[in-house]
Amino acid sequence: MHENLLLILGLLFGVMLLVMLAQKIRVAYPIFLVLAGLAVGFIPGMPVLKLDPELIFLIFLPPLLYEAAWYTSWKDFKKWKTPIALLAFGLVFLTSIVVAYTAQLFIPGFTLALGFLLGGIISPPDAIAATTVLKGLKVPRRTITILEGESLVNDASSLIVFRFALAAILTATFSMQQAVGQFFLVAGMGVVVGLVGAHIMYFIHRFLPTTAAIDAALTVMTPYILFLCAEHFHYSGVMAVVSGGLFMSFRAHEVFKTGSTRMNMTAVWHTLIFVMNALVFILIGLDLPEIVQGLGDVSIDQAIKYGVIISLITIVLRISWTYCIAHIPRLVSKTVRNIPSPGWKNPLITGWAGMRGVVSLATALSIPLLMNDGSAFPHRDLIIFITFVVIFVTLVFQGLTLPFIIKLTNIGEIDPVLPEHEQHAGIQLKLDAVALQHLQTKHASAGENNSLLRAFTEKLKNDIEGHHIYLNSVEVCTNKAVERKEFRQVMSDVHDKQRKELFKMRKEQTYTDEAIRKAEHLLDINDLKLSDSEY
Repeated sequence: MHENLLLILGLLFGVMLLVMLAQKIRVAYPIFLVLAGLAVGFIPGMPVLKLDPELIFLIFLPPLLYEAAWYTSWKDFKKWKTPIALLAFGLVFLTSIVVAYTAQLFIPGFTLALGFLLGGIISPPDAIAATTVLKGLKVPRRTITILEGESLVNDASSLIVFRFALAAILTATFSMQQAVGQFFLVAGMGVVVGLVGAHIMYFIHRFLPTTAAIDAALTVMTPYILFLCAEHFHYSGVMAVVSGGLFMSFRAHEVFKTGSTRMNMTAVWHTLIFVMNALVFILIGLDLPEIVQGLGDVSIDQAIKYGVIISLITIVLRISWTYCIAHIPRLVSKTVRNIPSPGWKNPLITGWAGMRGVVSLATALSIPLLMNDGSAFPHRDLIIFITFVVIFVTLVFQGLTLPFIIKLTNIGEIDPVLPEHEQHAGIQLKLDAVALQHLQTKHASAGENNSLLRAFTEKLKNDIEGHHIYLNSVEVCTNKAVERKEFRQVMSDVHDKQRKELFKMRKEQTYTDEAIRKAEHLLDINDLKLSDSEY
């Protein structure tokens, strides 16, 4: 146990160095993760680490899904719900069906149920991989929104396909009519469990005396609690986590009121998701030699060929589908025709950004080792190997070429979106106006007697009149402890008022959620300055 732990820590340290290298040469770090996973498998003398497949599913998938739900923009999701749904449901089911029948045709001994299992595993693209590759590149806001929204829902739909296919294999029975009815029951009740559980966590966060550390710990526990509760009643734990995450994200402004809480929680989650991504690829690397040995009669050359064929099928299907859903609805719907056309560049980039990642890998590793009768699960190692090949091809090949395609197409913004600096300026001016009005109405007497508040009020007036953005807290020195305390209390109240204004702005079409999050982050920083200030 100690040796395995030391080995994983050493490999994690090595992965961190690779990620630093990726940042240095400006290559998306998920590409280096898959390369690191492949390299680990070829290191001589590496021990094989045995983990319970169900444990892998439980440890990795709930937080990955919850984090994706947390950062989903409700406003953008609603605006582009049609293409998101067609990709997240239509493309997932189409990919699963095509992969299932294709695999049954050219892989000896592969049943249709095994094909659907493989299709459910490899059908969902990875938002982390796509957005990391696209970071810093000039890509239309519509593209980013659709990719992020798709990744949230398609993880849920693909995992449900995976679970039904797995059940069909383990029980050797399958009824389409029964499966469809069961699908809606399991998914619908999973949503109910997720919303009920999220309301309970909402009450705990908002009304109990939690601290920043407790809030962060509770958010890490929440996806596991939602998942286990739903699975206990034989409902979809995946849908419970997604629906619960969406609800908590929507109510975040009410739940996490202080800047220190939000910044602490953000740091915890960024670290957690990064480490989990690294760990999954390390685990596949440690398991690769045994997976290769377990291929049986299938040679490694044949297995690679199967993986490449499946990869090409998924790539062609996705690009074809993105062009269909981008242009066919415009021929039959006047409403869609009023929306700016995506042209040919946007569907190409959306299609080429369909890189598979950590969710597919964690799902493949969760396939049980044994059937219900105690026999070995058929073609388990081959399915995992094909999954790794698909991830390798889509992530490395598409991930490295995507920036070049974006530069070659020279794509611009499709929809009327304000430039980022204008959004920040507009948001800050609105917040300044709200702060000034709140000070003049609720804290008028304090503003007259407190030199810090007087200075801050004058600063706001100057910023509003001169259209300057207020970014830093007022730098005024005083030795009056009473004034310092009052200043912090009033400014904390002002920041609460500004956060409520930011929540109202989310419902407007003027500002993107990303710009609003940045403005909220600045408020969090100002909160921390107040708590640490020496006024």
